[in-house]
Amino acid sequence: MTQKGSMKPAKKKKTEEPELEPLCCCEYIDQDGEKNHVAACLCDCQDLDEGCERWITCKSIRPETCERIVDTISDRLRIPWLRGARKVNITIIPPLILLPGFLHVASWHFLLGVVVLTALPVLALWYYYLTHRRKEQTLFFLSLGLFSLGYMYYVFLHEVVPRGRVGPTRLAILTCGLFLILLALYRAKKNPGYLRDPEGGDRLFSKSQTEALDRKGQEKTQGFSAADVAGSLSIRTGKDELKDAAKLAAGSTAKVKEDWCAQCQLVRPARAWHCRLCGVCVRRMDHHCVCCVGESNHQAFILALLIFLLTSVYGITLTLDTICRDRSVFTALFYCPGVYTTYSSALSFTCVWYSAIVTAGMAYILLIQLINISYNVTEREVQQALRQKTGRRLLCGLIVDTGQYSRGFLRNWHQFSTLGTRAAHHPAEDIV
Repeated sequence: MTQKGSMKPAKKKKTEEPELEPLCCCEYIDQDGEKNHVAACLCDCQDLDEGCERWITCKSIRPETCERIVDTISDRLRIPWLRGARKVNITIIPPLILLPGFLHVASWHFLLGVVVLTALPVLALWYYYLTHRRKEQTLFFLSLGLFSLGYMYYVFLHEVVPRGRVGPTRLAILTCGLFLILLALYRAKKNPGYLRDPEGGDRLFSKSQTEALDRKGQEKTQGFSAADVAGSLSIRTGKDELKDAAKLAAGSTAKVKEDWCAQCQLVRPARAWHCRLCGVCVRRMDHHCVCCVGESNHQAFILALLIFLLTSVYGITLTLDTICRDRSVFTALFYCPGVYTTYSSALSFTCVWYSAIVTAGMAYILLIQLINISYNVTEREVQQALRQKTGRRLLCGLIVDTGQYSRGFLRNWHQFSTLGTRAAHHPAEDIV
């Protein structure tokens, strides 16, 4: 009897499990936790109806309504996929629509080109600072960068190559450069050097759910667990010895300047910082743009910039040599008579100027990066030194030397070339 009684609950569980039917390719679980369908994306849009009605009647729309509209649109913007529709990040869509439209409008007339090509960088910078101030993650700039590469290559194939001035060898070199850029970007998008849990091995830390701790003496020491200290200080001691070891580590800031991160609840080694956008600490964090750049992907980031500059300059040269013959590249960039007589040449010339503006911006970023590497300083440390007025400014602020980790030009570059190949926990002078 006891065996039969014990078997009944098991049968009941088995009968309840099939009620959770798998999702078809067009179904998904919405933000309210209910099953929904892609075809019903326009149903039950009360916030959107209210917003449109107030807009038509020239009434102001409340910010709360706008946020709910954006949340609803981003939740319902999905594509059919196996085992349920996949959510599409809404920030990747504007570049796919705006970039071709703006470039086509700019190719109608010279003055329109000046206005559009001036407005595009301004809008991009405005959106960049807006997202960083709000601490929001966005795929806008990654989408803009990848789509710009693809669209420039498309225009080159359809508008420049048919003119017969670009041979197969030149086209193959440009195509190889494009693939090398994508390969370097793929490598740069990988783990930048997130700090890992000493107890969990390779498990990455996310944003902590615990309360922020006060970063002072005894509270900081009490926040350390034995595993934290064993992983960061390589010392296995008792509770009293642990406090002494923590004080010793805090005192020797010249070699190991470890810090407690209240968000990640871990001990940070020297030069590690907490990325506000990624929500996790990164070893030797430099900055966050398209991706977080740190110890493990800084070399790939520099390589991607270098390959992009070489490929872009080569593509600009080939295009100008085709649409503005018998002129040097620099002269053709500023003076190319008759370029707006045909739509094909006007669009090619507009794309050349767009590529030149982007290339100039990337060249400036690469120059700053090379200078920082030569002085063994990260962009994050430069910004901190400027705020605290502790760095030495040279060449009107183009160079900021903190003097903390620099070991000479050659040794700085040698250490940069070996980033990511050393053990995780090293003295501060070796963690570059």
